[in-house]
Amino acid sequence: MRSVIDVLDLSVEELDELIKTALDIIDNPEKYAHVCDGKKLATLFFEPSTRTRMSFEAAMYELGGHVISMSEAGSSSAAKGESVADTAKTVSCYTDIIAMRHPKEGAPLVASLNASVPVINAGDGGHNHPTQTLADLLTIYREKGSFENLTIGFCGDLKFGRTVHSLINALSRYGNNKMILISPEELKLPSYVKKDVLQKNRIPYEQTTDLVGAMPKLDILYMTRVQRERFFNEEDYLRLKDSYILDVKKLENAKEDLCIMHPLPRVNEISIAIDDDPRACYFKQVLNGKYMRMALILKLLKEAGTI
Repeated sequence: MRSVIDVLDLSVEELDELIKTALDIIDNPEKYAHVCDGKKLATLFFEPSTRTRMSFEAAMYELGGHVISMSEAGSSSAAKGESVADTAKTVSCYTDIIAMRHPKEGAPLVASLNASVPVINAGDGGHNHPTQTLADLLTIYREKGSFENLTIGFCGDLKFGRTVHSLINALSRYGNNKMILISPEELKLPSYVKKDVLQKNRIPYEQTTDLVGAMPKLDILYMTRVQRERFFNEEDYLRLKDSYILDVKKLENAKEDLCIMHPLPRVNEISIAIDDDPRACYFKQVLNGKYMRMALILKLLKEAGTI
């Protein structure tokens, strides 16, 4: 049974196919309004979520399907000690496809190995968030027209930021890109990502703590929040949480066609004064996420022979 746990589960050709489908959905929504009639998506979210959960649910409804979900993790049998494997086997009896978010790295993979329906990883700890990456890729494509010849700045929490790790993995497969990694020393990109992705694929990158200095070089700026829920020490979080705040002044030397992205939720790392700047693309990302999740649901259900 085909599942998507990591963005690397999808080939470059499949990514192109998903983007093509998403663009067709945007242009011809009525063509897709009943493709999933009678089919059910289960959303199993063991961590809080607004955008990811609602976009999966909106995606399934707009394809004509239905959604069943847990109201909250504490109300599920996981609170009684049920294993992820048993949960996956059980939920497979009721649904055609599962979207799972879990605080433990690897939990969606375990679910996929035990489910009898496709499983989509909707975020596992600080590890992966492939459907956010699909949203990011569609945003980049619609804004830049290509995934090549770009200088991408990743700013903020690069250590725990699963969206950063997934997007770097995805962009590593395209040509002539450069990464600028902007973070405090304590939140630098993990060495395994640098070694296994950037260095392995011979992608040029630089590390810096200076956002303003890097700004003129950037085609894309991917901002992230410092994630309180990933810290064991409250003092460390409070010390680092406001390391980078993007405001109008910091954009003075930015390119006119800079694409500013953020996986959201934002706390205060992007000033609301930037929301009306034509370079602000983070709410476009939200909408693009729905379209790409629609495309992925369609792909997996077709491959499973369900539609």
